[in-house]
Amino acid sequence: MAVVGVIASCDTKYHEVQFVQKKIKMSGNRNREIIKQAFVKSIPIMCSYLFVSMAYGIMMEEAGFHWYYSLLVSLTVYTGAFQLVFVTLLSSGASFLTIALTAFLMNSRQSFYALTFVDEFAKMGKRKLYMIHTMTDETYAVNCSLTEKGEKRRGIMFFVALFSRCYWMIGAVLGGVLGQLLPFDMEGIDFCMTALFVIIFIDQWEKAKSHFPALIGLVAGVTCLLIVGPDYFLLPSLIITSAVLMLWNCRKERGGDADDIA
Repeated sequence: MAVVGVIASCDTKYHEVQFVQKKIKMSGNRNREIIKQAFVKSIPIMCSYLFVSMAYGIMMEEAGFHWYYSLLVSLTVYTGAFQLVFVTLLSSGASFLTIALTAFLMNSRQSFYALTFVDEFAKMGKRKLYMIHTMTDETYAVNCSLTEKGEKRRGIMFFVALFSRCYWMIGAVLGGVLGQLLPFDMEGIDFCMTALFVIIFIDQWEKAKSHFPALIGLVAGVTCLLIVGPDYFLLPSLIITSAVLMLWNCRKERGGDADDIA
């Protein structure tokens, strides 16, 4: 009987080990699939980030800041367009207050982006702060186009942010190194980002059930562009769009509650 009990115990342990190994294997396959999908989603960002960040690295080199300065700024600041302005501010000896104020004004739009993913970020645990730090125009646009749900969606969002940041840092270092060796004319290459947003907008337009939010954004953007000019139109247009859409959502919710009561 004792022998039978030992055999039964060993058999149980064997099946437990097999179950754990199978679960680990399934988890590994799921993670690989998430990473693969995130990489595919991040390819358009890679195509724009590499060239624009190389231009940034070259500008830093021409201003007298070597590749490791470009890497340090990309690692800590990571604001895209502001980093290009940052080169000029550093070269001109601008005060800390001027740099801080410029950074705030140029990146204040990120506050509106973050509102879209408050609930998603809150569920990401330790990754939450990293997602906030790495939120950019491009990652926001890609995240908005995701159709996945739950943990898979959050995993793709995390790796898109991680890949995108790596693309920018790699490009910045390459630009700094190549700037020492070869002259480059990068004029017009930043149009890659404009093309990326146009493609994502068209894709969202085709998938959306209602085009009202997109039309509000277009009208607000064009109106503010005509009134305040290309240098300052983004923030007021975001404020107007957000305000109108918040009122629109409130009205929809009240209408839905009225229908439920009826």
